[in-house]
Amino acid sequence: MRLRFPFVMNCGLFTTSYREDMAVLFAPAAKLKVAAIIGFLLAFPLFVSPYYVSVANLIAIAVIGALGLNILTGFTGQISIGHGAFMGVGAYTVGVLTTKLGLSFWVALPLAGLMAALVGAVFGIPSLRLKGLYLAIATLAAQVIIEYTIIHWTSLTGGSAGIVLEPLRLGTLSLGTDTGFYYFALLLTLAAVVFTVNLFRSRVGRAFMAVRDRDIAASVTGINLLRHKVLAFGLSAFYAGIAGALLAGYTRVITPEHFTVDVSVKYLAMIIIGGLGSVMGSIYGALFITLLPILLRALADFAGTFFQGIENLLLAMQTALFGLIVILFLIFEPEGLAKLWQDVKNYFRLWPFSY
Repeated sequence: MRLRFPFVMNCGLFTTSYREDMAVLFAPAAKLKVAAIIGFLLAFPLFVSPYYVSVANLIAIAVIGALGLNILTGFTGQISIGHGAFMGVGAYTVGVLTTKLGLSFWVALPLAGLMAALVGAVFGIPSLRLKGLYLAIATLAAQVIIEYTIIHWTSLTGGSAGIVLEPLRLGTLSLGTDTGFYYFALLLTLAAVVFTVNLFRSRVGRAFMAVRDRDIAASVTGINLLRHKVLAFGLSAFYAGIAGALLAGYTRVITPEHFTVDVSVKYLAMIIIGGLGSVMGSIYGALFITLLPILLRALADFAGTFFQGIENLLLAMQTALFGLIVILFLIFEPEGLAKLWQDVKNYFRLWPFSY
């Protein structure tokens, strides 16, 4: 006897075409989650004070910069300690083009990214012969050269005095306020995230990962190592240039202190703590590193109500705590916050049958 059922129940999510199978957001729950996150971000300035909006602006700029460095270091395997200098190239390009040549910020912004990409590609040429520590020293040399040029080419950059920009405007809309700048920075950050996600689903992105995993094998399969390494440096520097230009437009003051080697190390810490080779890791790392000094300040103020003078001790130990956190992540969770969050989601997805 054969049983017939009036309906068929699908257990799971199934695709019926290659387009569906390759979609970034195939599951309805994923689409709903992304829509909820975007809705929250759009409504965020309406429910918080301008201080928190200003912190969100710095996070958005940091996310763009961290994405660029993760493309180079996390996805292509080329370490760089010159990311802060490439941000400086973007910031000073905007400053020179707007104050000395009278161009609009909206024209200068993409040109800043392109100028930084050009400089990054030039310093990326030695990557064909250099690897590991030697490449790190070469990028550190790029940081020193660019920083020296910024400080001493006073006729162009203003030297230590820097450059002061006018408040940003888009037609009749002012972006000089925290809220106005927030929506513009959010738009660029979302565009950077979407582009990066799709980049590593393309042939170029897969070539980057092949170079990272085994460059000799990648070369044997027909991947041009010099082209892709220089392209990775240029693309990473483009992100850095856009981030630097946004920082310049937001703070309206461009000085060499904003683009030192400490900034480069901070961005390296972002992608290490967030997760190398992960787009979401770049976001988590930017959030963590940007919020860390604020949280330490709040903790110091709270502890100071119970123990007199301890707040000064905690603030003095900020750099040491920063280094300790990086070391702990390298030892206990090398894949960063992205892996930790994925483990938490997997646990609850399988609970109570986690075995």
